[in-house]
Amino acid sequence: MTPLTPPIRLLAIDIDGTLLNSKFQVSDGNLSAIRRAHELGVEVLLTTGRRHGFALPVAEKLGIPLWVVSSNGAITRAITGELFHRDLMPQNVARSLLEHMQAFRRQAVLTFDLETRGAIVIESAHSLNASVSRWLEVNAPYIRYMEPLEACLTDDPVQAMFCGPVAEMNRAEECLAAFDRRDEITVLKTQYEARDLSILDVLNQHCSKGHALRRWAGHRGISRQQVMAIGDNYNDVEMLEFAGFPFIMENACAELKQNGWPVTASNDADGIAVALKQVGI
Repeated sequence: MTPLTPPIRLLAIDIDGTLLNSKFQVSDGNLSAIRRAHELGVEVLLTTGRRHGFALPVAEKLGIPLWVVSSNGAITRAITGELFHRDLMPQNVARSLLEHMQAFRRQAVLTFDLETRGAIVIESAHSLNASVSRWLEVNAPYIRYMEPLEACLTDDPVQAMFCGPVAEMNRAEECLAAFDRRDEITVLKTQYEARDLSILDVLNQHCSKGHALRRWAGHRGISRQQVMAIGDNYNDVEMLEFAGFPFIMENACAELKQNGWPVTASNDADGIAVALKQVGI
């Protein structure tokens, strides 16, 4: 019997809303499909808005060697710790950003490429708790409280983040659009309407999952026609645009489904396994 030759060589998978179901678990069906792809020689790359340390437990559950693109493209690091790429925001840009976003200071978070307390810095949990209480709880050992927030900028941060109810973050997005150094940053949105939660990640210019995926594929000598990407949210758009085989999750919003990408099943219905089956894996 002739061994199956997969049509893809690289599989890029978003974590929240894609790999993880609504119970924040990896289903047995998706796990089996991913491992089968790996056995056939397909390289798996996790791509996420999470910082590396927060993504690592999920990556390790897959039980295969892989790399993780974290913080929406700012960091690419192996689960063993080896660093491939890091793109930080200059301190002076971060200071200007916080000054410009004064009205949304209580919704602001700065993250650093650390795995100790201080990896995440906020002024107060009060305003954030209503929107991301679970995230605050899980990340508690890494959070440092500092006021004013600018006081932590003794090193370049990975990113700034603003999160809260959708309507409030729509106003924050408008404010970001008026930032006089807008061409020096990238703004990526992750939105969950059912939870009334919107997250605006602000990174260095030209930083996204799409840029990171293109960089990694080039490093591996893999053409975009051999790349498959699966995602569910606005921060996945550049990644899906790059991939030769893009799939959008059924649980994605209607706006993203209008981009013409094939729609796979939801994250509660083994969407990754369904998509892989559609390409013959």
